[in-house]
Amino acid sequence: MTTFTALRPILWTENMDETIGFYTQILGFTLMERNDEWQWASIKKDDVQIMFSQNEYEKPNGIGFTGSFYFNVDNVDELWEDLKTKTRVCYEVETFEWEMREFAVYDNNGYLLQFGQSVDNIGNTE
Repeated sequence: MTTFTALRPILWTENMDETIGFYTQILGFTLMERNDEWQWASIKKDDVQIMFSQNEYEKPNGIGFTGSFYFNVDNVDELWEDLKTKTRVCYEVETFEWEMREFAVYDNNGYLLQFGQSVDNIGNTE
C-alpha cells in the first residue's frame, strides 16, 4: 500500500508579491523558490510547506476553495499576541470543548488560517 508522506497545498493568488510578503513578513515563512516564468513560488516554515500559483491549473474555475488551513503550533498564545494586530481576525483565541486552544485569521487572499494547540500541551515546553 502507498504511504502518503506530506501534503503541500498549492494556493491560487492574484498577487504573488503580496502573498509572499504576507507569509514571510507576517507569519515568518522562508521563500524557498520562485519562478516567475511558471508563475509559482514555494515557502516553508519548520515542517510546513505551501506553494502559490498564478497559472491556469490552480486558477479557480467556479467552486473556489471553501475550507480553511489548520496549523498545529506549539505556542498558540504567543502567536496570537503577535498576529492579532497584524492580520484580519476571524475569531479570537479561545479554548474549545474539543480540548484545543485556537484562533483564526485571514491571509491577504482571504484564505482562512486557523492556529491551534492541544490544551494538554499548553505550558509544556518540551
